[in-house]
Parts: sequence; structure tokens; C-alpha cells
Amino acid sequence: MDVLSDAITAMRTGQPHSGHTRKLAPWGLRFPSTPGAGFHVVLQGSCWLLPPGSPEAPIRLDTGDVVLLPHGRGYALADALDTALVDVVLGPDGLLPAQRPARTDAPADPAATVTLCGAYQLDRVRPHPLLAALPPVLHLPSGIDRHPALRALVDLLTGELGEHRPGSHAAVPALLDAMLLLVLRAWLAETACTATTGWAAALGDPAITTALSEIHADPAHPWTVEELGARAGLSRAAFARRFTTLVGQPPLGYLTWWRMTTAGRLLHESDAPLRTVAQQSGYLSEFAFAKAFKREHGTSPGRYRAQVAGQRGR
Repeated sequence: MDVLSDAITAMRTGQPHSGHTRKLAPWGLRFPSTPGAGFHVVLQGSCWLLPPGSPEAPIRLDTGDVVLLPHGRGYALADALDTALVDVVLGPDGLLPAQRPARTDAPADPAATVTLCGAYQLDRVRPHPLLAALPPVLHLPSGIDRHPALRALVDLLTGELGEHRPGSHAAVPALLDAMLLLVLRAWLAETACTATTGWAAALGDPAITTALSEIHADPAHPWTVEELGARAGLSRAAFARRFTTLVGQPPLGYLTWWRMTTAGRLLHESDAPLRTVAQQSGYLSEFAFAKAFKREHGTSPGRYRAQVAGQRGR
């Protein structure tokens, strides 16, 4: 099982949206906080990112730079640090307004800044610890060429947004979802070179990755620390220490978290009886499952399903 894909799937909701714009100085945009995450790619020119949580230092973005803001906090983009900022107003749906795509057949203007951006809706009620632990800004400098798959995806997405080819309405959301995955993959790969703790280090550790994959592949299995350690090729004590250090919680603590996350998804996406949901989440007793679910989610499985159904019906 792919832990990174599961982490994203556990939080992704709604449809992503995107824009491809060309701006001439002076320009400055202040983006409000949102429930989701967003990225920007500088295709031409340069600009400044004023990150969330000021007084963090501004970040200069040059051609080829990619930046992801995973926590939905407000930030700003501008051509220069002293440019006045215009507030971007959210639409009635709580999303950023659609942007008119930059014309791909427009005359080239070397003074323009051309950007590709995208935004994702995320459910932050129960964030996966991998995404919750990300820093406020993930900056991949113009060495994006070190990640050819990401570069190719940027080219594909730019073409789809700028040329409006048949099928673009279906292609763009899929490409945006792939964009989120590849940006995270690239950042985790670069960070793993120096990380000694955290999820970047965990996903770069074959033993811990093996254990995480086993948990994600079969959360209903009655896993023990000893069995997970054996699958990872480590003694029980060595495995427990390494897992807790890298992941941030003990193996069985993460197992319970993933079981409850799996149960929430099953209640949200299927009409399976509670007994079936309990069994697929690793509980032989429906009573034990309901007790564990309420402890983790703050409500009973039945009420949780009813709340989700009510939200879908609005």
C-alpha cells in the first residue's frame, strides 16, 4: 500500500481548481485563509511570497520555482516587497475565484510574471499526521529539473489550462491531484536526505515503510508490535523505538488512528452495516468498535453516518 497516497486520500474533498495568469508590475495579492491548500509555479519572471505566520522572511520565487502552502493560512504574492497588496475575496462557496487563463498565443512580454496555481479542498477535522506535520511553506527551487515527472506534469497542466482542448474539464482535476502528490513526493525526497525524525525520515526508512504499508494494507489484522517488528526485520524493542521516534507515536497508537480513519471513510462512502465496518476496521465486537470510534471522533458511528448523509443532502 502507498502511505503517501492514503494520507492524501484521507483528507481530499471536493474538486481542485486552478489558474494560469500573466501579471505586469506593479501587482500584489493578499490571499485569505482557506480550509484547503494551494500551490504556485512560476513559469516566467519572478515574484515574492510573503509566507503565513509573519514575520517569517519573504521568499523570492524565480522561474521554475514551485511552492506549496499546505495548511490554508493566509499569505501574499507580489512583484516587489514594497508593492501595495490587494485582498483576494473568496467566492460564495468559500473558494478562491476562478482566474482567467493566460493566453498561450499572446505576444511574449519579458516583463510579465506568468504563474500556474492550484487549490485543494481538505478535510482538516482529522488531518493525517504526515500532512499535519508539514511546514507552513514547501519551497522547491528551480532545481525542479531534478524531478522530471513534476516538470512534465507542469507542462501538461499549463497546456490544458491555456488551450482548452477537448476533455480538459476531465483532465485538469486529475492533473491537479497528481500535482499535489508529486510536489509532496519531491519535497519528501529532498528532505529525507537530512531528516533524522519526522515523516520524511519515516518514508525513507525501509523498515518503518514496511510496517506502515502492512498497517495500511490490512488495518483489520490483529497486529502486535512484535509481529510488525518481525515484518520490518527488527526486534520488538528496536522497532518500537524507531517507529515512535520517526512517526511521532507508538505503532499501536498509529494503528488505532488509521483504523478509525478507515472506519470514518467506510461510514462516509458506503452503506455497509456497522458490524461490517467494525470488522473491516479490526474490531470483532460492534460494542468495542463503537466505544473506540466515539473516543476518536467524539460521536457514535451511527450519528457520524447520519451527519455525513445530512451534509451530502444539502
